[in-house]
Amino acid sequence: MERMIGAMDSLPARVRLVIFDLDGVVYRGSEPVVGAADLVRWLHDRDVAVRFATNNSMVARPGYVERLGGMGIVTSVDEIVTSTSATIVHLRLHAPHMRSVLAIGADGMREELEEAGFAVDMAGDVRQAQPGEPLDRRYDAVIVGLDPAFDYQRLAVATSAVNAGAALVATNADARYPTPAGFLPGAGSMVAAVAAASGAAPEIIGKPEPAMFRAILEASGVPGSETVVVGDNPASDVIGARRAGCSAILVLTGVADAASVPDLEADSVPHAVAEDPSAVRDLLEPIVS
Repeated sequence: MERMIGAMDSLPARVRLVIFDLDGVVYRGSEPVVGAADLVRWLHDRDVAVRFATNNSMVARPGYVERLGGMGIVTSVDEIVTSTSATIVHLRLHAPHMRSVLAIGADGMREELEEAGFAVDMAGDVRQAQPGEPLDRRYDAVIVGLDPAFDYQRLAVATSAVNAGAALVATNADARYPTPAGFLPGAGSMVAAVAAASGAAPEIIGKPEPAMFRAILEASGVPGSETVVVGDNPASDVIGARRAGCSAILVLTGVADAASVPDLEADSVPHAVAEDPSAVRDLLEPIVS
């Protein structure tokens, strides 16, 4: 196989923003992907805006800055976009009246929401005398991310809040996520439970829905026509990029391999395919600003 498979569709004539997925693109588990740090450094040296976008809602952005720094990638909190931080940007831009939230998620999610100025109650801390009874307060939104301690009590509290008028917002809808021990339930399984119990349709922010990428574009001021998403998953990264009006480079260091590329259809077809970060640079070199 050639190192660079190359373009399948037209990439932009000019690229001012590159958005990287993390797991499978920049690192695999605890191991960095060879060449990823060099690619990011090369883009920074050319003043190309860089963002790292992940559906993970459990870790706050400073945690990713530290993790990437340990892999030789110098970045800042402003360059990290989690599904929680994308949710915050989306709400600020499109629902600025929402300030009081009930959250299902981990500590990293709570930290991000509180730092952004939201009044946050975690569902695990709210008690009802009986499931289904009205809560002591009303919430503007119920925000659901991945919560390893998710249980019936959290489900009942969230359902009561939605039934009382709170909007249902999902940081992402990943039904499961991979671990070294196999797949585990993802945030999407918890979103589905709240949606089923309340009858409400969630607003989904994370990939493959376009809201995460659109939030990045709105915050950066760069249009999708000058943005490239580099991802390893056609079903989330590529589809999400296309839905947001961005171009997509599929890199074969994670979920997808060369044998799967000919079977991709519709919005899962990338604009270009590259074997590794070095091949991504070859594709971007003629078009970065």
